[in-house]
Amino acid sequence: MMALDLITAERRRQIEAEGWGEGHDDLHTHGELSAAAFIYLNHGTALETMLRPDGTPIGWPWERSWWKPQDRRRNLERAGALFLAEIDRRKRAGLPTQSTEHALSIAIVKLDELIAELN
Repeated sequence: MMALDLITAERRRQIEAEGWGEGHDDLHTHGELSAAAFIYLNHGTALETMLRPDGTPIGWPWERSWWKPQDRRRNLERAGALFLAEIDRRKRAGLPTQSTEHALSIAIVKLDELIAELN
């Protein structure tokens, strides 16, 4: 599968399995979706992530129980899916999306690179 397909599948899983659709996403008006996406992006590309004493990354916007890092591939898929959610939320709110779209493109490139590396 290509990176965008994996990211889209993860976003669909978030909606269908977790119930994190438009109504949920629209509640996150203070950059929480982007913050979580950037943290997963960093965790998918960097060797180390700065952690707080409770084990969550610095800047993690939600409770400890929602921080569930996995392998690099899954972290990049999650990052991309969260960027997709933020892009959709911003569109519904009539806000610009260019910076989030750029961040999504970085996640796609990094995931494509990782897939090629693993093959």
